[in-house]
Amino acid sequence: MTGTPDLLAEDLHGAARDPALGAIGFLNEVMSRYPEAISFAPGAPHPEFMRDIDTRALTDRFVDHLVAERGFTPDAAQRALYEYGPAQGLINDLVAEALGTDQGIRADPREIVITVGAQEALLLALRSLYPRSGGDDLFAIADPCYAGITGAARLLDIPVVPLREGESGLDLDHLAARCREAREQGRRIRACYVAPDFSNPGGARMPLAARHALLDLAEREDLLLVEDNAYGFTAPEDDGLPCLKALDRHRRVVHVGTFAKVGFPGARVGYAVADQRVQNGAEQRTLAEELAVLKTMTTVNTPPLAQAVIGGLLLEHGRSLTALGRPKAQRYRRNLDHLLEALDKHLGDDLPPGITVQRPAGGFFVRIDLPVPADLALLEVSAAEHGVLWTPMSQFSLTDRCDRQLRLSCSYLDPDQIEQGVKRLAAFLREEAVA
Repeated sequence: MTGTPDLLAEDLHGAARDPALGAIGFLNEVMSRYPEAISFAPGAPHPEFMRDIDTRALTDRFVDHLVAERGFTPDAAQRALYEYGPAQGLINDLVAEALGTDQGIRADPREIVITVGAQEALLLALRSLYPRSGGDDLFAIADPCYAGITGAARLLDIPVVPLREGESGLDLDHLAARCREAREQGRRIRACYVAPDFSNPGGARMPLAARHALLDLAEREDLLLVEDNAYGFTAPEDDGLPCLKALDRHRRVVHVGTFAKVGFPGARVGYAVADQRVQNGAEQRTLAEELAVLKTMTTVNTPPLAQAVIGGLLLEHGRSLTALGRPKAQRYRRNLDHLLEALDKHLGDDLPPGITVQRPAGGFFVRIDLPVPADLALLEVSAAEHGVLWTPMSQFSLTDRCDRQLRLSCSYLDPDQIEQGVKRLAAFLREEAVA
C-alpha cells in the first residue's frame, strides 16, 4: 500500500504493534504458505465437536426453560432471543447452577456476568480494577502467560509485573517479594492473574496446598486473584482438585470461565463470577453488576441467541458443565497421551543434548526446551524443510526466559496426524536444534 498516509502509527495506541501480536500474524501467514505442514500451533477445539450442533433445537430447549421456570410467556421468550437483552446476561441462573453442582462455586446469578467470551470478562475485570491507566497499581502475571491477558493489560495501559512459574504454578515467594517491592516504592500489586489448572502456555498445575497458600497471601497483601479456568475440565474425572474460587472464603477471587472449549468457540460466550461487594454511597452491589455497567459501553450485551444455544447445551446435559465437557475432555486427554507417547517413541532415550520435554497432566499444551533460540526464523525452517509447525514460547513471555522454548498443542489434531507430526518434529530437532 502506497500513497500519502492519513494517520501515523505513533499517533495510535501502541497495542496494535505489540511484538506478540505480530508473531501471531506471522504464524498465521506461515500456516497459509505451508498448507501441507502438520500444525501443532492452534490451541483450538477439535473440529469434530462442531459437526452436529443443532442450534434450532438448543434454542427451542432454552425457550421452553424461560417459559417453564422463569415465568416468561411464549411470546416474550421468543422475543428475548432477538432483542438486546440484559447486559448482565440471560443464562446466569443456569451457569450458577452448573458451577455449584460441578465446581463447588456457590454464586447467586447476580454475582455472575455473561460476557462475549472469556476475553471480554478479563478486559472488563481489568478496566474495573484499574480505573486509572498507567497509575501506581500494578498487575502481576505469570511469565510465560496467556497472550490475551497481557494484551488486555497493554490495551488498558496497566503496568505489569512478571512472576516466575514452575511445574507447580506461580512462584508464591516471588509474588510475596514483588508485593513488598511495590510497597517500598509507594505502589501496590492490585491483582494477580492465575490459571491454576494446566495454564496456557506453561501447562502448570497448582497443588492443593499451593492454592490455599495463594489465597492466604492474597488476603495478607489485600490483592484480588483473577482466576482463568479454561482448561480445568481436562483434569481426570476422579481428580477432585478444587478451583481457587471454590476455596475462596474472603471474596478474593474473580473467576473467569468460557464455553469455547466445553461448548464451541463460535458462540463467543464466557462468564465472570465476581461476588465482591462494592459500596457506592448508600448502595451496595456486586462487582459483577459493576462489570455489567461497563459492558454496556463495550458490547452492550452478549448476543441472546448465542446465550440461548449455550443455555440449551447446559439443559441438554443435565445443567452440568462436567457432563457437557466430558466427551471433549476424554478426547483431549487421549490426544495429550498420544502426543507424549509419540515424543517418547520418536525422541526417547536418543534425545538430542539440551532438549527437554515438559510432561503436563492435562490441558492442551506441551513445552519443549531447546539449546537454540526457538524464534520465527527457526519456525520458517521447520515449516519449509520439515513440514511441521509449532508456536515460539517467546510470544507468551515478558522476559527472555522462554526464548529457547516451543509450544505444541494437541487439541486440533487426530492421532495419526500427531504421530506423523512428531516424526517430522523429531527429524527437525535432530537436524536443526543443535547448539
